[in-house]
Amino acid sequence: MAKELRQGDKVAWNTSQGETEGRIVKKQTRDTKIKGHKVSASPDDPQYVVQSDKTGAKAAHKPQALRKK
Repeated sequence: MAKELRQGDKVAWNTSQGETEGRIVKKQTRDTKIKGHKVSASPDDPQYVVQSDKTGAKAAHKPQALRKK
């Protein structure tokens, strides 16, 4: 990831169903849970909460898993 991702950025990521697109909801820098799943994050190892354009579902991904559109 060459550029810093920001809230509202359009991104794409791979899923078992193929490529999905959505938007960044926020940069997560603390541990949290999303849909009952633990998200391990810290300021040195952040994750990004994204929302799918197709389903509206939220998930967290590491920066290297996201491609800016």
